Amino acid sequence: MADGHDPFRTSVHVFDEHVDQVDEDWLRRVSQRAIELAAGSDFVGGIAGMVIANDETVRDLNRTHRGLDETTDVLAFSNLHEGRYYGEDRLTEPTGKDQEFITPPQDVKEFGEVIVSYPQAERQAREAGHSVEKELATLLAHGMLHLLGYDHEDPDEEAEMAARQEAVLAEVLEVE
Repeated sequence: MADGHDPFRTSVHVFDEHVDQVDEDWLRRVSQRAIELAAGSDFVGGIAGMVIANDETVRDLNRTHRGLDETTDVLAFSNLHEGRYYGEDRLTEPTGKDQEFITPPQDVKEFGEVIVSYPQAERQAREAGHSVEKELATLLAHGMLHLLGYDHEDPDEEAEMAARQEAVLAEVLEVE
């Protein structure tokens, strides 16, 4: 980047059954722009992971990490911000050193990983009457915002996150 910041990179993994349904370069462009816009002047570059998965994988991750035994559209696992547990069943709370996710020292900021259920994105796009690409862009923007620490637990947080997500979509979908 011309402003001296490190570039943002996205590692993309698409499950075999969806590899012909998505354009990995487009996913990278959308996620990069979402992170840059959402972070604003705080943007310093880094890397995030993105997975386009199936319903079963996302349901398993949702059950394991959130205590919710259901398919969802997008999950975000941030390396930078702690998240809250939303499930109905109590998971064992980590104690002591287990509370911190330790990563090796490095120069590159690792934001975390966003996992999208492609079949759920298809269903939601059909229900909303728009393209799967628009739904994927929405889910990627939402997930990237979570990686940056945005949430929607209370009305004020939800309003701020929704406004940032809409701003990201307005630019990303206009450019695309």
